[in-house]
Amino acid sequence: MSKEPLYNTPSRSNEPIRHHILSVLVQNRAGVLARVASLFARRGFNIFSLAVAPAEDEGMSRITIVVDVQSTPLEQVTKQLFKLIDVIKISELDPRRSVERELLIATVKAPDDQRGHVVELVNIFEGKIIAVAESVLTVSLDGHPDKLNDFEDLLAGYGIVELQRTGRVALPKLERPARLRAVSPTTGKAG
Repeated sequence: MSKEPLYNTPSRSNEPIRHHILSVLVQNRAGVLARVASLFARRGFNIFSLAVAPAEDEGMSRITIVVDVQSTPLEQVTKQLFKLIDVIKISELDPRRSVERELLIATVKAPDDQRGHVVELVNIFEGKIIAVAESVLTVSLDGHPDKLNDFEDLLAGYGIVELQRTGRVALPKLERPARLRAVSPTTGKAG
């Protein structure tokens, strides 16, 4: 009998792409995010998620925008984004060749008779319990958005009091040789 992990992120290599992931490098200035969001609103493009944070270069921010494939012509989106003066670079990340992550934090009902079940569910998904009260738990989970969707569906059966998700962030997957060089063979630490 082979032992399989309790949770596997589904292989997406054969599934049709349902969304575009745009990684947009912008100058970190007041109003840039508002201009990007209003561009999408004016054109009627549906945004699945939007996340922004400082980038690796000082003075720059990276905006990760996930848009619906069906309703959003990618070429038109990128042309419109490049018209914004603060946009430096736009990269489309193929969901099959990128690493996507998201964070979920939820407060869940957990009375004495169900608390053990909620804790077990959190452990199965490799999440964390970050706060405990008499009849509720606050839990967190980071991972692929599909994993978070499954976790959220199962938490709903116990009763979600509050829930917040960050939106996706993504980077291109590393090529195999690059991943192997990232760990030093002598120390086992990243080099």
